[in-house]
Amino acid sequence: MIAQLSVYPIGEGTSLGRFVKKGVAVIERSGYTYEIGGMSTTVEVPDLNALFDLVKEIHAAHVAEGARRVVIDLKVDDRRDKKATIESKRASVKNT
Repeated sequence: MIAQLSVYPIGEGTSLGRFVKKGVAVIERSGYTYEIGGMSTTVEVPDLNALFDLVKEIHAAHVAEGARRVVIDLKVDDRRDKKATIESKRASVKNT
């Protein structure tokens, strides 16, 4: 399963790097494969439970950093016919 997520606090100013770093640290500790993009992070997880646990941990990291309001944008690709990875999705675009 591949998920794309953006988690950001509202009302914390224009520079949110310290919050992003906390969220990325959570993903790094999880051991999941991930890729940071310009406006979101893509992560490979085994299932929805793992994804939601990860999102909850990232949310908690933002709150611990001082966020009083957090917005989470989440997009999930749950492909059932074959294993999909970040790399396989990238390769499918390059090979067409």
